[in-house]
Amino acid sequence: MTVMLSSDAVRGEAEGRGRPPPTPETVAFLLVPDFSMLAFTSAIEPLRIANRVSGRELYRWLVLSPDGGPVRASNRVAIQVDMPMQRLQIDTAPPPTVILCSGLGAERYEDREVLAWLRRVDRHGAQVGALCTGAHILARAGLLTDHRCTIHWENLPGFIEAFPDIDVAGNLFEFDRNRFTCSGGTSALDMMLYRISTQHGERLATKVSEQCMLDRIRGPRDRQRMPIRVRVGVHHPKLITAIELMEANIEEPLSQEMLARYIGLSRRQLERLFRKHLGRTPAQYYLELRLERARHLLYQTDMPIMNIACACGFVSASHFSTCYRQMYGRTPRAERSQAA
Repeated sequence: MTVMLSSDAVRGEAEGRGRPPPTPETVAFLLVPDFSMLAFTSAIEPLRIANRVSGRELYRWLVLSPDGGPVRASNRVAIQVDMPMQRLQIDTAPPPTVILCSGLGAERYEDREVLAWLRRVDRHGAQVGALCTGAHILARAGLLTDHRCTIHWENLPGFIEAFPDIDVAGNLFEFDRNRFTCSGGTSALDMMLYRISTQHGERLATKVSEQCMLDRIRGPRDRQRMPIRVRVGVHHPKLITAIELMEANIEEPLSQEMLARYIGLSRRQLERLFRKHLGRTPAQYYLELRLERARHLLYQTDMPIMNIACACGFVSASHFSTCYRQMYGRTPRAERSQAA
């Protein structure tokens, strides 16, 4: 028979062993427009479950917005908040943990009051984290200098171009001293489970994970994207290696002869392999990868179009524009205007 202890009973047992109950950690979630609902709920739910299964109030949380009004997520659902960010008590001991929740459009988010407030909570000693694309906003506030971070794989190329001096990786999540970032989506759940494990033990984190129907807790070095064999739907090892080489060499594309030599095939064998499994030539597939990268940069950065062309392996803006229009039905300039 399983006996559930009440919060008071557990607290009394802890005090009876000479250990006072832990002081609840206050976690403040700052929502900005078009934030990712999936990442936000994946981060806040583990805190609630940790309190429930432990029988203790380990965490308290508040939801903030810049002005105290509701914030609409990228799925167009509006969330009511507890207070405006300026009302958060940041001079407490210990200071609250602040988690910035963003999503679409973070690469162009320029609210100076939010950036100044983030710097202020950092000066008061708060741990500052970010979900999904929030690393863009932390970087713009100057809070990622000399810190490792991560960001959603789709935003990674644009982030590298915008902040070339920041140490960013394609990991699932990152902890570096008083900063923590995750790549978004359900990686926020893994990141919070990791925090629970380091703060209150692996046993509690496992119990929370089971409540969330997870069969394992992913670590920070787990990959963000599905393996190529799942993502593309192929299992041929040489074809997978060829695609990996293409994805790793966008700015300076490899010739088909080099690709074939690296994987131990002739050029003709390489072409037959791509046509059989993907229905197009290696050159066509490689061009699609480069144009997809260019499209992300057009949406997520203010880089000149010529610079984007060079970053994606095109020798001229005119050739880039022609290829882009053939694939997407509009020129890169028209694409950028549409995004704006």
